[in-house]
Amino acid sequence: MRTLTNEVPNPVNRIRTAFQTLHSQGKKALIPYITPEFPIRGATVPLILELAKAGATHIEVGIPFSDPIADGETIQRSSHTAIQNGATIGGVLTAVKEARLHSSLPIILMGYVNPILRYGMARFLRDAAECGVDGMIVPDLLPEESEEWRSLSLSSAMSNTFLMAPTTPDSRIMYLDSISSDFTYCVSVTGVTGARTAFGDQKAFEAFLGRVKANTTKPFVVGFGISNREQVASVCRFADGAVVGSALLRHIEKETSIAGAAKSAAAFLSSLVDA
Repeated sequence: MRTLTNEVPNPVNRIRTAFQTLHSQGKKALIPYITPEFPIRGATVPLILELAKAGATHIEVGIPFSDPIADGETIQRSSHTAIQNGATIGGVLTAVKEARLHSSLPIILMGYVNPILRYGMARFLRDAAECGVDGMIVPDLLPEESEEWRSLSLSSAMSNTFLMAPTTPDSRIMYLDSISSDFTYCVSVTGVTGARTAFGDQKAFEAFLGRVKANTTKPFVVGFGISNREQVASVCRFADGAVVGSALLRHIEKETSIAGAAKSAAAFLSSLVDA
């Protein structure tokens, strides 16, 4: 069995370049998560472009799925709405391709393995790369069973990111860091996504982030539950960035126009930028 290097052979690696630039400037990443075609049909590209203008350093776009096991009520609800609004893998890739005409911001897709397998793993990665996708997060793909996925990803110059939780031991943190291409993703709680007012035991949470920092060589970001500027500032004391998803989606879900959704999303993200 050959050993994978996980080094993405892409001369224009937008994810890595963004982290390097932020580090050189003493700044941290702020990564909004959106569900395409939510809250209304046609909102995907305007949301990406307005969030880019509002201070996002990367954009995470979720591929809607009927059984999102890592996601809480808000993202489940947004996925259901997105599917009703006609969101498909092909549609998501087309939206990324259109957004790429206007923005060079790194775009990362988060999707579950079953829809990708149905689409065809190699075909999906090839099409995603051609449309301008920079990286993937597949939360239900077991790292130990990911070699084929990682091998195909390398062929398509696609970055891969794996998740680690507060229960992850140090040895596994090092392993996940080694097989992630450009950064890793820390889940703030043992559970599903969803905006929270606190991270539970703050000392235990900080100890977890300290362990991650001591056992990784690549940048790492924190997500799941981040909903306000205080939490962004708290995680960025340790991490290289924060991911904000459910709180953003809740902020825009009542909007009834594309322009309104984009404007509301940008205003919410702007309120977090200087944190």
